[in-house]
Amino acid sequence: MSKAYMGVRLRRLREERGITQAALAGSLGISTSYLSQIEQNQRPLTVPVLLRLNAAFGIDVQLFSEDEEGRLITDLREALRENPAAGGTANAELRELAQGMPAVARAIVSLHRQHREVLDRAEAMAARLGDDWTGEAPARMPFEQVRDFFYARRNHVPELDTAAERIYADAGLAPHTVHAGLVRRLEQRHSVRVVQDDTDAWQRRFDSRTGTLHLAAHLRQGQQAFQMATQLAFLELGEAIDTLASDPALGTEETRSLCRIGLANYFAGALLLPYAAFLRTAEDACYDIERLSRHFGVGFETVCHRLSTLQRPEARGVPFFLIRVDRAGNISKRQSATGFHFSRVGGSCPLWNVYEAFAQPGRILTQIAQMPDGRTYLWIARTVGRGGAGYGAPGKTFAIGLGCDIRHAGRLVYSKGLDLTDPASATPIGAGCKVCERPSCPQRAFPPIGRPLASDLNRSGPMPYPFK
Repeated sequence: MSKAYMGVRLRRLREERGITQAALAGSLGISTSYLSQIEQNQRPLTVPVLLRLNAAFGIDVQLFSEDEEGRLITDLREALRENPAAGGTANAELRELAQGMPAVARAIVSLHRQHREVLDRAEAMAARLGDDWTGEAPARMPFEQVRDFFYARRNHVPELDTAAERIYADAGLAPHTVHAGLVRRLEQRHSVRVVQDDTDAWQRRFDSRTGTLHLAAHLRQGQQAFQMATQLAFLELGEAIDTLASDPALGTEETRSLCRIGLANYFAGALLLPYAAFLRTAEDACYDIERLSRHFGVGFETVCHRLSTLQRPEARGVPFFLIRVDRAGNISKRQSATGFHFSRVGGSCPLWNVYEAFAQPGRILTQIAQMPDGRTYLWIARTVGRGGAGYGAPGKTFAIGLGCDIRHAGRLVYSKGLDLTDPASATPIGAGCKVCERPSCPQRAFPPIGRPLASDLNRSGPMPYPFK
């Protein structure tokens, strides 16, 4: 933890709990004048004081972490970039706002998201029905609301992790025996019979009338175990999942239903890869994904998913971010346990190694990448997929990208041979052309939202971007 001035957060925390300065100072073993200086940002909040706060009041240290601050700064930057009046806001000002007044910063981000939703609805409806249509705009897409639901929780759901570890032990499961163990538990505990069907129409279908769980025969054993674990989530943790999915922010029943599926899938990953055992093995293997895949008998993508959820407060793993894209650049999954900035405006950077992975299928690629704000990350990428159901049938191919802040890179086997300290070794990337301010990027497709690049205004001849 670097020298951090977080007086406003500490003062707000004290006021919310109705504690006087003298009482808090006494609990922390420091003088009232020292606490006053911390609250006035005349002294930094040190690690010893932070640990005493945690011991005395059970405060999550994540509240004062650089990762939390980084998440807020990146969201603020995107929110203000689309506002011409705030176009000159400096990074130092954003950091000051995120550090000193996080509640105000979060309110700004929330207002921007609401504004963006309104614009997206109007644009979508205008394209469908014409600009003169004045009816009610459609609601935001359910998958976007569910994505924000997990993002707000840093992609970690402790209730389901705890339940998964309990069931894993109770069912006597172990790596490479999970498939047989789940078949046994479904039959003995729920009178559910598991059968395999030669179909490509679905992966899992449960017939509650006959108590039969149908699994697609083309699925590998690890994939079938995942589907059985998902069904087990609905059978044994239905009430807990319903409680989590009753979050008012989810809105419609369609969104809550999609969230239930997401939570059941989260539980399935947690059951196949129980938190404590998986974290311990991951640390011992230096987060070697292929070794973890062989050890637990699951696929590359499943391991990457699980690695992006290891944020238990008392036992954190490397905070990863995950993205899944197809050849056309469509992002079908994006998960972040920390501050990496996934653009909400659309698009991603073609200089990212996740796109290069398609040119080298099956091979793990590494990349040191730097965002426009100067933050640097280590990324790995590899393709995953399967063939079609038969001759001539199309298959599925995706690229999985898994990244972490450069300060964690030394814990990963993938940092071998890389110079993590040389700024020149980093590839400059962005969150997408619409929000990236790099003026001389050779892959730029169009200018940032709201303003053309100065180099284009001085260019003779036709402009390379479709200006409106």
